[in-house]
Amino acid sequence: MHTMLKTLFLLYLSLMIFVCSGSVQAHPHSWVEMKTYVQGSETLVTGFQMEWVFDAMTTAYMLDGEDLSPEHQQESLQTLADEMLANMLGDHYFTYFYDEDKPIRYLEGRNAQLSLKRGKGVFSFDLPLVKPQPITESALKLLIFEPSYYVDMTWKHPADVILSDALAKNCSIEMVEPNPTPEQMNYALSLPLDADPDNALGQLFTQTVRFHCVSPTDTEEAIHE
Repeated sequence: MHTMLKTLFLLYLSLMIFVCSGSVQAHPHSWVEMKTYVQGSETLVTGFQMEWVFDAMTTAYMLDGEDLSPEHQQESLQTLADEMLANMLGDHYFTYFYDEDKPIRYLEGRNAQLSLKRGKGVFSFDLPLVKPQPITESALKLLIFEPSYYVDMTWKHPADVILSDALAKNCSIEMVEPNPTPEQMNYALSLPLDADPDNALGQLFTQTVRFHCVSPTDTEEAIHE
């Protein structure tokens, strides 16, 4: 199978694997466990380093037909990683970073890598901001989700969002879990696989990471009080 088609499946969940496996209803259909490294200085956020671990079934489908012989595995995985990153550009890398309700822009992703660990694909890349973002008391928030909820993207623990040592001096994070209504949950469970994407669905089931920060000046004043 052509690598581009498999990459599109990984990111937009092609129907084939689930039709063949007999699963014809309910969202999500693929699962990603995330770690996010927040890069920056004591007063600025400069970007993110992403690590996404795909479930074994999605990984197996993605790698079907690839040359994973010892002499070609690294090249095959790198080709997939580069295509995955390029294809996510139009979807903002599924990453939404805000100052209050104002979106914060970032540059194109870079340094894509794909590796295998215990039968699961581990995809990593860097996502730098267009310009450094000053920290604020509690206005910054981060969400990562696939809009149609074909893919469930989850931080398993708050510790999976890791601040740089410099940022950690002045900031902490709070992970807010989603709170969909029973009606919304039933709606997601009832969707057939071939339903038109509902791009409002993913945000209902996504976590929100809130940043709580103090300025270095405030910290120094508190120490001297």
